[in-house]
Amino acid sequence: DRRASAADPPRKGFRGGASASLKGTTNEVVKIVDGMKRRRLGGSDIFVSELGLGTQRWVSGDFNAPGRDLCYKFMDEAILNRGVNLIDTAEQYPIPSDGRNSLEGDTEQLIGDWMRDRRVPRSDVVIASKITGGRNVNPRNIRKDCEESLKRLNTDYLDVYLLHWPQRYSPQSNWGQSLKYNIEEDASPYWRGAGGPTTFEDLCVSMQDLIDKGMIRGWGLCNDNAYGLTACTRTAKFMGLTPPCTMQGDFSILDRKSEENGVAEAASPFNENVGFMSYNALAGGMLTGKYLEVPAALDDPDRSRGAESLEKPRGRMDTRGWGGTLYRYRTEAAQEAIYEYARLARENKMSLTELSLRWNRQRDLVTTTLLGHTNMDQLRETLDIFTVKDPLPDDLMWEIDRIHMRNRLPLFSSNRVGKDWYGEGEIGEPIP
Repeated sequence: DRRASAADPPRKGFRGGASASLKGTTNEVVKIVDGMKRRRLGGSDIFVSELGLGTQRWVSGDFNAPGRDLCYKFMDEAILNRGVNLIDTAEQYPIPSDGRNSLEGDTEQLIGDWMRDRRVPRSDVVIASKITGGRNVNPRNIRKDCEESLKRLNTDYLDVYLLHWPQRYSPQSNWGQSLKYNIEEDASPYWRGAGGPTTFEDLCVSMQDLIDKGMIRGWGLCNDNAYGLTACTRTAKFMGLTPPCTMQGDFSILDRKSEENGVAEAASPFNENVGFMSYNALAGGMLTGKYLEVPAALDDPDRSRGAESLEKPRGRMDTRGWGGTLYRYRTEAAQEAIYEYARLARENKMSLTELSLRWNRQRDLVTTTLLGHTNMDQLRETLDIFTVKDPLPDDLMWEIDRIHMRNRLPLFSSNRVGKDWYGEGEIGEPIP
């Protein structure tokens, strides 16, 4: 039985046992490289740059996806020249993959090729990858999928291995407009058939096995909530195993739910001491300001202009696929807040992008912010923002909070709910 007790001898591998949570305090700045701060991830000895490269759409089938050569340039500039050391990927990436020109796993393969071609020392880069979530997460697949990721990345180990979404039903992993727990969904045959979801005990034991074998340095959760985080950390510590060192989640000036739903409290160094990787910090492009003057294609009341935007999209919000999926960033409440944040940015002589990213960087919860880019100008802009030394002033932070207090969860508000929709929201997900 791989379930450990506190009396078990020390394990071999990168590190192990509850002592892993005692390496230090999450989010503490441990060094500055080329102007970029590096912070401790959870209680581990993994140090990550405040900006990480998000790779979801690298070499994907999207209309503006960065190709292989451009992705090489991203990594050359960010990692070799500007102090970034974190690359976040997943076995499912790229998204979307069309099955012909882009296949799941191609993004990991690209990263491995770049490290080989550039002869980058493995210790210079922190690689985080993810196993596909849901019922795919079981002890056999945790080992098998990790091995396959290592082969594609051409490396002996991952720094961080995350569940892309929970191994159990959780409303947090529903990217629509509802956070309501649905007991009927949890009781469905998908979740309760074949013995039910992988237990927290088996999950923690499986991750410890990877650590003991030197295949990963640490592990974490993505698109989960305070219950999942605390259940994992408490289970691991009770069993004398290595607890997760990080959460990853949707977080931005528009989407503060992780600060207000218990995640920040659970992750605090005074509690579970877990890091946080923020993604979608620019709300699918809405916080760049590109849709301020002309609405996204699916929202534009001028249908002829909307058709032109679909024909020549400025970004993902001007496409039918992403435009529908990412509606949460374009609710009436969200857009009202965006216009107000844009006003604050103008008054303080900065772009909406800069306001949003500097706000994100100085939140107590956030260890690192993952950002995707489609061109070098975008990358250089964000690199410059993340090497600005000064925090946003207190009076500006208060003005931002005043906007937030008018609608604390704008992504989960909507005026577009018809009486005849029979309990379904804008993109078809169940609503309370």
